[in-house]
Amino acid sequence: MADRMTRIDPPPAAAANAGLVFIGAIRTPWSERSRCPKNSAESAETARIVLEGPYRPGLASLETVSHVIVLTWLDRASRDVIALVPPMDDVRHGVFATRSPNRPNPIGVAVAEIVTVHEDGLTIRGIDCLDGTPLLDIKPYFASTDARPDARVGWHEQRAKPLPPSG
Repeated sequence: MADRMTRIDPPPAAAANAGLVFIGAIRTPWSERSRCPKNSAESAETARIVLEGPYRPGLASLETVSHVIVLTWLDRASRDVIALVPPMDDVRHGVFATRSPNRPNPIGVAVAEIVTVHEDGLTIRGIDCLDGTPLLDIKPYFASTDARPDARVGWHEQRAKPLPPSG
């Protein structure tokens, strides 16, 4: 599988200049990448966001929100991948044209449905990360400004391999 990826040499050092803080963790049913959904839309399972104590007051008013954008740090991803052949294609693409977790800054993004707001976090549906993945941020999803129905990824529409049937 390594020949399907182009890597940066040398691998990038973990930069300290961003000053990111993990505010919690995601508890999911998946401990192995092979069992984890490939995107959040494939996931009907519930997961638990558990916030560290100082960040729990930030949950106020989320009981009025139906969906959130969840930003995660994909801590088990390779950070030296700059191009790859996705599993559903036979053509190499730059990593910034894909949703691969393997990338210089492995930030995961998912739009998740809030099932329950708890004192220490959330129960959500629609996440695609491994159990224990560090949480960077939670933001409310605004359909009026976040949805882009005319957005497209041309290479994905023309990929060599069709997606498997869903459901």
